[in-house]
Amino acid sequence: MKKYNIIFAALFALISILPLNAQNTGSSGVQEIQVTAKKYEFSPDPIRVKKGQPVKLIVTATDHDHGIQIDAFHIKQKLKKDQPTTIEFTPDKAGSFPFKCSVFCGIHHGSMKGTLIVEE
Repeated sequence: MKKYNIIFAALFALISILPLNAQNTGSSGVQEIQVTAKKYEFSPDPIRVKKGQPVKLIVTATDHDHGIQIDAFHIKQKLKKDQPTTIEFTPDKAGSFPFKCSVFCGIHHGSMKGTLIVEE
C-alpha cells in the first residue's frame, strides 16, 4: 500500500508543477492554439505566444467565410466556414501586433480585429 501512496504523491507533485498551458504545447515544442472567427470577432483575443517558439494556429470560421491577416508576419489566409485552417509560423519579434478579418463578412467587417501578443 505504501508503494501506491508514494506513486500517487509523486504524480500529484509532478502535475502541480506543470504550467497551466502545457496542453497547448506539443512534444515538438510547437504552441498550438485553437482560434474561432465568427460574428465580427476572433476568440481568444488577444492571442499570446512566445518569441522564437513555433506556433500553429488552428482557425475555424463558424458562421460563414472569414479571413485572417497578420501583416507583421506576412500572414493572409482565407477561412472557409466550418473548415479548420492551420497557420504555422515562428514569431521572430516581440510586441503587440494587430490582426484583422481579410474577407468581407458583413456590415461590421471593419471592426473584426484582434491582437497577437508576442512575449520575449
